[in-house]
Amino acid sequence: MDTTLHDPLIGALLDGRYRVEQRLAVGGMATVYRGTDTRLDRVLALKVMHPALAADSEFTSRFIREAKAVARLAHPNVVNVFDQGADGSCVFLAMEYVPGCTLRDVLRDRGALSIRAALDILEPVLAALGAAHRAGLVHRDVKPENVLITEGGLVKVADFGLVRTVSADTASTGSTPMRTVIGSVSYLSPEQIQQRPADPRSDVYACGIVLYEMLTGRKPHSGDSPTQVLYRHLNEDVPPPSLAVPGLPRELDAIVSGATARDPGRRPYDAVELLAALQRLRRSLAPTQLDAEPPASTRSTPQYSTSEATTMLPAVPAGEAPEHTSVLELPTDLVMPQSRPYDEPAVFTEPAPRRSRRGLVTVAALTALVVAVGLATWLLSGALYTTTPSVLGLTRQAAAARLDSAGLTADFTESFSETVPQGQVIESDPGPGSRARKDDPVTVVLSRGPERIAVPAVVGKSLEAARKLLTDAGLAPGTTTADFSDAIPQGSVIGASPAVGARLARETPVSLVVSKGPAPLPVPQVVGEPVDDAQQDLTDQGFAVQISPDQVFSDTVEPGSVASQSPDDRAGPGATVTLTVSKGPQLFPVPDVRGHSEEEATAILQQAGFQVRAVRLNPFGNPTVHNQSPSGGDQKPKGSTITIVLL
Repeated sequence: MDTTLHDPLIGALLDGRYRVEQRLAVGGMATVYRGTDTRLDRVLALKVMHPALAADSEFTSRFIREAKAVARLAHPNVVNVFDQGADGSCVFLAMEYVPGCTLRDVLRDRGALSIRAALDILEPVLAALGAAHRAGLVHRDVKPENVLITEGGLVKVADFGLVRTVSADTASTGSTPMRTVIGSVSYLSPEQIQQRPADPRSDVYACGIVLYEMLTGRKPHSGDSPTQVLYRHLNEDVPPPSLAVPGLPRELDAIVSGATARDPGRRPYDAVELLAALQRLRRSLAPTQLDAEPPASTRSTPQYSTSEATTMLPAVPAGEAPEHTSVLELPTDLVMPQSRPYDEPAVFTEPAPRRSRRGLVTVAALTALVVAVGLATWLLSGALYTTTPSVLGLTRQAAAARLDSAGLTADFTESFSETVPQGQVIESDPGPGSRARKDDPVTVVLSRGPERIAVPAVVGKSLEAARKLLTDAGLAPGTTTADFSDAIPQGSVIGASPAVGARLARETPVSLVVSKGPAPLPVPQVVGEPVDDAQQDLTDQGFAVQISPDQVFSDTVEPGSVASQSPDDRAGPGATVTLTVSKGPQLFPVPDVRGHSEEEATAILQQAGFQVRAVRLNPFGNPTVHNQSPSGGDQKPKGSTITIVLL
């Protein structure tokens, strides 16, 4: 059944300008409608506060101040606030209409996301929050329902500045007024629950919860009641997402842990710092890690992806605590401590003394003159000046048409953007809602899409020159390995990974392969060959030959042949092989042992390094050496056998 048929606002014209056409969503604070700005003939979203909240003058005044502050926050990832007004009991905002879906819809349909998909969504969210934080604003209600994704894939954050700690409609019994916290229990930081002042780190906490939910498909804290969820925020750390999705990088666990630390002092200072950490993480991960699909058990888990409206939670008085807790501190100063440029005191003037009639005439004349000048200035202002419309997210043609309808011209420039699709407007100067002269062009920056840099031609360059080329191009030199190459000289680059010409994001590392020169060839074995034959064998295989001037003794190689070669296994083409020539075995003099007994002769010869063979011609008595062969004084190699004849 179409419940919008029973909505009394459907068809109404708010503030004589905004026609309410269709109810889009109902939240804990307001109802969102699609409407039309009848003056500018454009579709927009109208957010109308619930009557119970609109009746609270304190809340309404803060609501209006926050709306004005957010309207000055021009960022491509923020849902723009065009106007704020009241029509009878309806307090409303006129905002940019964003056709598409919410992050909650994505989580409900898909469950857990890959790391790349989660970062592609969260990084624009953090960019928007970072701009708000640097402008002194805190969102206070970051959750998937407030993250909008357009049909073109642009991510936008809604409901900036609308969540605050406010007085309840009724006071408690006693002198201390009851306080109420507005928010979504699954994403409230501990300091918000305890009603301590919220700062950018409160938004960082909620972003950490959202990141955990995108990676795992579920919220880190659950319970049968809001009180149990609040208790867990205060007393339990958010578990590492890798416990639910094994294989997630430890660095991602560390980022989630830091962002969701219960102590604000341990969190990143603001969204900009968290964004920088995630961008460093993205650069450190391989594409396979970024695109790895989560396990089937974490996909499409509707029990963990239910919508959660912003609700008004009763505060806990001092001395009490949620179920299972002991003590909660409740400071009474619940307003953000930063001074606001739009919170200016009223100016009071003293009553003017009575003047004479002549003085009154003079005053009247001067007043008429001032009024005339003011009227002329106002008319000239309308003719010369106008308000810059929002063109963020529009194409070049659409932006030019919208500015032209406001009496302005566009001066288009281009810039790279990782979040805004190519051809759409990133920003304008003056920004939306600013006062601009009609004859001054509005600078409109169009997205060139993500910046991609071609890997430069590094093949054949020295390693130092190749690294400089990568750095100058905006890429990062990666790891260096070595390999053989017949074509590239030693020390020069053979190739790159990703390959030359590949288009990469800025600061992407590129690995280099450096040449070790040609691959070595097997060296022919020429030991034992005559020198001439050895030289011929080596030169036939393309090697150079060098004969060592020093010859060596060899017991195994004949004199004049090759005793050794260096190298003897593998060498590069054209390498020099050194040959050492044999002098044959080394000779030693044979001792003369004639006249010695067999024992004495044997000992002398063995001590000199020779073997002994004894021949006994007289088996009786104590014979002595009568003769020996070889004779004493002859030159023989060590180990030669000497025959002694005993008589």
